[in-house]
This record gives sequence, C-alpha cells and structure tokens, in this order.
Amino acid sequence: MFDKILIANRGEIACRVIETARRLGVATVAVYSDADAGAKHVALADEAVHIGPPAAAESYLLGDRLIEAARATGAQAIHPGYGFLSENPGFVEAVEAAGLTFIGPPADAIRAMGLKDAAKALMEEAGVPVVPGYHGAEQGAEFLKQKADEIGYPVLIKARAGGGGKGMRLVEHPEDFAAALEGAQREGQASFGDPAVLVEKYIQQPRHIEIQVFGDAHGNVIHLFERDCSLQRRHQKVIEEAPAPDMPPEVRAAMGQAAVNAAKAIGYQGAGTVEFIVDGANGLRADGFWFMEMNTRLQVEHPVSEAITGLDFVELQLRVAAGEPLPVAQEDLTLGGWAFEARVYAEDATRGFLPATGTLTHLAFPEGTEFTLGGVRIDSGVRSGDAVSPWYDPMIAKVITHGPTREIALRKLGRALRQTQVAGLTTNIPFLIRLADHEGFAAGQVDTGLIARDQAALTHVPVPDAAALAVAAAATLPPPVADGWEGLAGFRCWGQGGQVVSLAQGEALHEVRLLHAGATLTATVEAATVTLRRLDGGAFAVAGPGGSRRLAASFDGAEVTVFTGEATHRFIRPDPLAAGAGEAAGGDTVTAPMPGLVKAILVAQGDGVSKGQPLAILEAMKMEHTLTAARDGAIEEVLVAEGAQVQDGALLLSLVPEG
Repeated sequence: MFDKILIANRGEIACRVIETARRLGVATVAVYSDADAGAKHVALADEAVHIGPPAAAESYLLGDRLIEAARATGAQAIHPGYGFLSENPGFVEAVEAAGLTFIGPPADAIRAMGLKDAAKALMEEAGVPVVPGYHGAEQGAEFLKQKADEIGYPVLIKARAGGGGKGMRLVEHPEDFAAALEGAQREGQASFGDPAVLVEKYIQQPRHIEIQVFGDAHGNVIHLFERDCSLQRRHQKVIEEAPAPDMPPEVRAAMGQAAVNAAKAIGYQGAGTVEFIVDGANGLRADGFWFMEMNTRLQVEHPVSEAITGLDFVELQLRVAAGEPLPVAQEDLTLGGWAFEARVYAEDATRGFLPATGTLTHLAFPEGTEFTLGGVRIDSGVRSGDAVSPWYDPMIAKVITHGPTREIALRKLGRALRQTQVAGLTTNIPFLIRLADHEGFAAGQVDTGLIARDQAALTHVPVPDAAALAVAAAATLPPPVADGWEGLAGFRCWGQGGQVVSLAQGEALHEVRLLHAGATLTATVEAATVTLRRLDGGAFAVAGPGGSRRLAASFDGAEVTVFTGEATHRFIRPDPLAAGAGEAAGGDTVTAPMPGLVKAILVAQGDGVSKGQPLAILEAMKMEHTLTAARDGAIEEVLVAEGAQVQDGALLLSLVPEG
C-alpha cells in the first residue's frame, strides 16, 4: 500500500478519496486553484499545493503541474477522481514516466475506450452487442446527414470523445439535423478538443443500465452488478439506483458477462463502468441491451454499488494500483438490499436546469455524521459559507440511502431530501423530492424520458402558504424577541406590540403582521392566522389553516429561506427607497441567465426575429445554452461580442417591436 497519494481533483470526489485514505492510514495531498484556496478538500488533506488560476485549463488540467506537485510532496501515486484528467491516456503515461503510479487503468485501455467510434468497433469484435449507427472517420455534414437518413429518425448525435451529456443532441426530424450537428460539434470541441461525432439509432423507450467492473494486474475481472441511471435531464443523471428494478437474473448475468468481456478485451485494471442502453418497452431481455460506452474511471454514482456490495471502491482502487489482487471473486459477491443516490445541484429546474452560482449561506444535512447514518450517507465537497462558482460543476452533495427493499430505500431518500437544507442559491432539491415521490418511479416504471414527460409537474413551484410566509417573517426577528421592535430595520409598526414585515418573492409582495405574546408569535397573513413557536436550529412549530407542522428557516440579514419539506421558498425584505430603480428604460433586453462565455451571436442589428428564434449561445460549465427571443421583433442592438465572458444578468441584445 502507498504511504502518500496526491488527489488530482477537487470537490466531493477529492473528499471521498481522502475519507478512505485516512481510514487506511495513507497520507493525502490536495491540489487547489485560486478559487478553491479555502475549499473543504484542502482543509481535509494532510497537505495542499496551489496549482493555478480558477480556469481548469490553467490548473486542474495541467498534468505537468500536478506531477510536479506529487514529486515535490513525496507522493507515490496520483488518484485522478473523475472528470478533468481522469480519462486522459497522455496524463497516465506522463505520470508513469515520472516514476509515479496512476490509480486507474492503463493508458492503452483508456485510449481504446476514449473514442466512442473505435470503442464500438472493438466491442463488436469482442462479441458485445452495439447500437446500430455510424461510428466512422468521415465527418462531412452531408455524409453524416445521409447516414442519419439511412439509420432512420430519431437519431442521437454524440461527440465521440464525450461524456456527461456534453456534445449530445437528439434529432427527431431530418430538417433539424444540420443545426444539431453544429451544436454537438461545437460542444465537443469546447469540452474535449475534438469535434468528431457518431450517429446512432435512438431507442424510443430506453433505459440506461450500467455494470460496475473491477480488474487487477493479475488478469482477474469481476462485475459488481448493475446500476439503473435512467432518470436523466438533458442527458445527465439525476437519481441512480442499484440494483435495477425488474431485472431478471438471467439478464443480469448476461449483462454482467458482457461487461466482463468488454473489460478483458482491453486488459482492464481498476474501477470501470460499462454502460448499456436497454430497450424497456417489453421488459428487460437478454437480447435487448447494447453497449453504449465505457467510463474508465470511478463513477459519480459509485456509492449505490458500494451500499449493495458492502465494499469500498476507493480502497479497491488503491489496492489494485498497489499491485494487490482483487480481494473478492465473482462467486463471493451477493446483492445486499437496495440503494439510491440523488444529486443535489445548484441549478434552477424551472429555467431548464440552468446552473446557479452563489454563496451557501446555510447548508444542513440529515442529523448525524456526514458520511453515513442509519442507511443515509452524504457525500459533499462544500460547507456553509462556501461559494458555488461558475468555474466548476455545480454539485453541492450526493444524498445516498440504503435499505433492505426498494420501497424502504426510496422512502429514506425522500425523507433525507426533505431534511437537506440549502440557502443562498437555487437548488434542485424540490425537484428531487417530487421525483422521489413520483408514482411511476415508485413502481419501478423508469426510462430516460420520464422526466421530460412529467417535467411541468416535477418543476412546478407552489405558491407559499400562510405558514411559510409567517415563518419567513418570524425568522427575520432576532431571537429572543424583545420589546423595542420599532428600532429594528425592515419593520414597520402597526398597532401596539405588533409589527408588519414585508417580504418580496419575484414580483409578488407579501405583508405579514406579527404579534408577540410570551413564547408565541401570532402572524396574520391576509385573512389567515398562524401561531408560531421558535425551536432550536432555525425551526418553528406552526399551527394554522393547514394544521400543525414543523418548518425551518434561514436568514442571512438580506434573504430569508423557508424549508417546508416539499418546497424551498426564498424571500427578500424590499427596500422601499429602491422601488422603481430597476425599471427598464424601454424595449426588451436579452440577458445572460448565468455567468458564462458568449460562444455565438446568431443575429445582427436590424434583423427581424420570431418568438422562440435562437439569438445567442452561452457556454457555462462546459454546457451550451441557447437564448431565444421572447416575442416577435427586431434586433435593436448587439451589446456583446462573441468570446466575451459575461456575468449573470449582463445585457446581451436589445429587442424592439418590428416596424
């Protein structure tokens, strides 16, 4: 075993590796950019080395700098985590040339699976079933369109070097192919430095089922059962589970053997995942799955497989990289219960899952230890007070639950999500709660189109009720409540012993009247009366028209966030002196919905545009976001140039009525 390792990553995966290394007595070295100087993974590691500016291309993607940091600190091996350089064969070779060990597969294995077209040809030779499609070298637009026509629509265009949903476009009609191809090529170039794509038949009712594999340097390869990752938005996983619902034993065996064959075909060592697309229209069948790609690294969703096998995959990675044989054989493995993982992101589900940025003014997880408690585990790389920046993936945490049955594990997931509190920015937690409660999902009726079909219901934002408004107002009072409220900023006196608190949420303005009587507050919200009693930890016992319940709130001096268990409501206390200050001077403007890079301006000054027409493309967190016209009109002015880095809310274009 190694004495010291360097972790060439950041965030929750760096913290995850440190956790296991610490348990094994292995010292750790963290690396960090300027943006991560105070990050959690830096605080947890035994040592930390600064590697550059916030941009990944100037820090986490600089292999030479990472190797230099490892040698300077005496680390014997480098763990790549996932993303960044984890699947870069050139980096693996450079690590080994420096006399260090790469904690992952050989460079040749990564290279074999790194290009999807070559990987699929290799899998066909190994007898692994592949999806019908074009995976060749010819990349002319007309030629690819011809191939798509031959395959038959719908087709999926995928960046051949891609992953994580990047460089991927679904094309349902021939006339949409050209624009989709350009977008996939552009995103592939930006994310992977390679614009080449492949075109595949799109399975109409697909399930995404992947097999976890492990290999060692002694020729042993095992599979550790499957994960169902069918719940996706924008081709990115949201909730994963293991095992897959309604998986017949003979299909599990067939898929497991296909994955082992795939790994053996490339001399695989370490942790890997073989992803299959499965036709779920008529149940899972041994002739109804096809190879999609192989991820030659540890997956984000590995905890669910750890839960059902009882194994620590990071420990297995370290032992295999140190030359040890796998400590378990295929016949030793059994399925133990069921597990789910939900990815908590800083993103706005109501705005097409746009990434959000900001400071985590409040962050609380289910009570107990952060890593595991009663079948609930939290993997997170951030703490209260940390910032979610536009430089990196906006993941806040992974909420993992385990139970003896699917029903129990899913019930635990819903409860754990309701107990997870994030303030300071928008998250997808309410969306995840609704997804965990979805009747079809609860029944195991999953496929990759579930979220898109029910997106309106899953992303619905409920109006805050009287109890939520009462708690929001009460949370702005400093505990313990005392006399002399008239001197507190943000409150307006209304009768003896009473105060009126104004709360703004978007364009809605609410007024809550609060009266104090002993340990109880009485709130009047429009025609409703609510009584509140303050509890510990920002919680309130509430009784009102909806019955008695417990709500929680966080107030940072400017914004108050209320957690109802079903929704998260954010309010600000409006400044009456600033009323009207933000009114537009006239006409419409197109603004950046998040910080990012202006990849393309698709119109020019004076152009007439129609409602829904694409106007500009913004790249944020390596994903492209198309901005469209809200109505018919004409472009009055283009306010930014292609290549500009803009902030959230920056003016990009102005639109006026045509004529």
